Amino acid sequence: MGKVMEAFCLKNKEKSINNNMAVSGGSSKIRGEVVLMKKNVMDFTDIRASFTDRIFELLGKGVSMQLISKNQPEPAENGLIKRGRLGKVAYLEKWVSTITSTTAGETTFTISMDWENSMGVPEALLVKNHHHSQFYLKTITLENIPEHGRLHFVCNSWVYPARYYKYNRIFFPNKAYLPSQTPELLLPYREEELKNLRGSGSRKLKEWDRVYDYATYNDLGSPDDGPENARPVLGGSQYPYPRRGKTGRKPTKTDPDSESRLALLNLNIYVPRDERFSHVKFSDFIAYFLKSLAQVLLPELRSLCDKTINEFDTFEDVFNLYDGCIELPNGPTLKKIRDCIPWELFKELVRSDGERFLKFPLPDVINKDRSAWRTDEEFAREMLAGVSPVNIARLQEFPPTSKLDPDVYGNQNSSIREEHIEKNMDDLTVEQAMQWNRLFILDHHDALMPYLRRINSTNTKTYATRTLLFLKEDGTLKPLAIELSLPHPQGDHHGADGKVFTPAPKGSKRIEDSVWQLAKAYVAVNDSGYHQLISHWLNTHAVIEPFVIATNRQLSVLHPIHKLLQPHFRDTMNINALARHILINAGGVLERTVFPAKFSMEMSSAIYKNWVFTEQALPADLLKRGMAVPDPNGLQGLRLVIEDYPFAVDGLEIWSAIETWVTEYCSCYYKTDDKVHSDTELQSWWTELRNEGHGDKKEEPWWPEMQTRDELIQSCTIIIWVASALHAAVNFGQYPYAGFLPNRPTVSRRFMPEAGTDEYAELESNPDLAFLKTITSQFNTLLGISLIEILSRHSTDEVYLGQTDNPEWISDDKPRAAFKKFGETLMEIEKRIDKRNKDEKYKNRVGPVKVPYTLLYPSTSDTKREGGLTGRGIPNSVSI
Repeated sequence: MGKVMEAFCLKNKEKSINNNMAVSGGSSKIRGEVVLMKKNVMDFTDIRASFTDRIFELLGKGVSMQLISKNQPEPAENGLIKRGRLGKVAYLEKWVSTITSTTAGETTFTISMDWENSMGVPEALLVKNHHHSQFYLKTITLENIPEHGRLHFVCNSWVYPARYYKYNRIFFPNKAYLPSQTPELLLPYREEELKNLRGSGSRKLKEWDRVYDYATYNDLGSPDDGPENARPVLGGSQYPYPRRGKTGRKPTKTDPDSESRLALLNLNIYVPRDERFSHVKFSDFIAYFLKSLAQVLLPELRSLCDKTINEFDTFEDVFNLYDGCIELPNGPTLKKIRDCIPWELFKELVRSDGERFLKFPLPDVINKDRSAWRTDEEFAREMLAGVSPVNIARLQEFPPTSKLDPDVYGNQNSSIREEHIEKNMDDLTVEQAMQWNRLFILDHHDALMPYLRRINSTNTKTYATRTLLFLKEDGTLKPLAIELSLPHPQGDHHGADGKVFTPAPKGSKRIEDSVWQLAKAYVAVNDSGYHQLISHWLNTHAVIEPFVIATNRQLSVLHPIHKLLQPHFRDTMNINALARHILINAGGVLERTVFPAKFSMEMSSAIYKNWVFTEQALPADLLKRGMAVPDPNGLQGLRLVIEDYPFAVDGLEIWSAIETWVTEYCSCYYKTDDKVHSDTELQSWWTELRNEGHGDKKEEPWWPEMQTRDELIQSCTIIIWVASALHAAVNFGQYPYAGFLPNRPTVSRRFMPEAGTDEYAELESNPDLAFLKTITSQFNTLLGISLIEILSRHSTDEVYLGQTDNPEWISDDKPRAAFKKFGETLMEIEKRIDKRNKDEKYKNRVGPVKVPYTLLYPSTSDTKREGGLTGRGIPNSVSI
């Protein structure tokens, strides 16, 4: 070992002497800096891996790099020019002697590379890892390249030992090339890299594989554990669905069409390694995941529920979740919990005072006023500025009609009539109110009715709801009527069995107000489930994943559209894989906490049948819902029918900024429409996206043809909008509004009580207790709050819209200038949002609960890059 160390030191001494010196024979010495992160586990350096890699270094098995020329070819058989010539092998310097952080972090190494000047300019780099362990290669910066100057590589990739690959790892600098403009000698490297990412075969994929491929949602059920744990495969003609990332796991024994699942505590679900959470984000996520999981796995936690098992007895019991009065038990139970879970989780449960258990943060909706959430004004306002502001629509026909097949479901049209609502419409008739755009509807009837009979065969007891609202002169909404409908007891073909409830007039009996409060709760149950399954999961998480896969399979990292979209795909495949594992799977957290239960994902498949890509554009969505009308003088050519509609007002400004940025960016590379339809990679990307990623919708006529620059701009704008702003609007307000579950209950367990029953008498004598017995149980409340606390938290390493984690993400000046302008525009929008929130004339922006609408704050300043329950900020991607 002493001789090896002596040889090693001599080698480094020679390198030091030659540092920055020209090499004879028409060669140059290119110096570079390499930023990487060594293999780590959670927050701690993997000591064993580090020691082993140092031994490998001493034995001459280091990290090698070779530059690739774009001007001079490799010698080829038969004289054919195939690919750029490789430069001399060089190794990272001082791996052994460089001191790295005791926690996971970046380390900078130097490298010195000999380059023959006759080979021209290098524009690719071959990297080989001869170590025992993988590392994360972040950037490579080379200086003083002859006839070029500086060259920067944005790598952001895990490099495993070379023995794991059947191909070479190639990296390209931050230059963008259309396929037709790529230097000829680089084309083979570009094409082979895409081929490697597509993979081949059906084997189980390993963590070092870099394969992006498609699969159906056939991994949600566990049929080997019994028929009650089986779930239908989503994807195909019967249950259409977007595709998800392939893992290649073997099928189950019971059902060959279903993929086997990993053990619940095994979070090592395959996604391409570069798509996995950073160590910082994974550390954040795992702490809160374990906290939530403990509530599912440990029966001891059920015993913590107070005097009435699994029920809240008073609202004070609910408030105690935040005031910290559910105490951790002492004695054997405490020891058993301590022995069952990791120490870090135990500390999280005990919290800092060492006594209290499950003290949740106080949700914004009850922070200033603990009863304002009950008001009709707040109930309606949250349809415009809450966590689910994307479902309200202008009423365009009265009575509301159904689109369900009458041959199957009979008459499903609404039973709401003029006499139910005109008494509260400021002396307007229904016809006048509709003509003046004063009537609105939150309609969950058609989405739920086909599943309601099966849903209500479980412990759930709920309705399909329609809610009519009236726009008052002050710009706020007030509810007029709520229709609660059930399938007809004599069969579906007999139509709906509906009842209409209206607000209790002033001076009415207490019981009438209690009935109205319950009616609003059933609406909230519908809206909470629809929001979580459709507005949130399906319309952001699920529909974006095929774009992630297709982009990596068909668009080279050199492609300008890859560079444009890639930041908006960060962590999406990883969070979706975790969702399939613990949230949307059979018996998962979502099935336990939302009313459709085991039918949740099947129901989302039925609603996906109506998904239209072009309608995901905010202007198109607002027009479809009747929340805006064409106006050539308005922003995006629209005029909102509710001037104070915070989601739409802020959203249109964000949409416009994204569209302007995308237009300026795409115009740098596509001067004409011809450049779009002649771009081979772009056409393959769009074809695969339609035929594979969203293959169940491939025959739809609404897909853009992708033949013009306008179609490209509109499509990319939609993708970025959905992945960033739309997801932020429907996700990060979950805890502020739904963290107090009575405001947005997710399950109802009893039907509306009928006069003369014991339940009605209880509602009359103790309305709070009757309300709490109707909505989500105590245990599921704890579970549901834990879930949305995780989902509502920003990671501490989040990158927000208008920000980048590398200012040298692209070398071209014009796109960088346009991106800087985009960030500045978002900062101005944020100032305008803040100003609107402080303007008292906009009553919907704060409301009775005194919660300003901040979900579409871009948070573009680095000083605002904070983690936690901020209730503000638009991350670049669907990352949680």
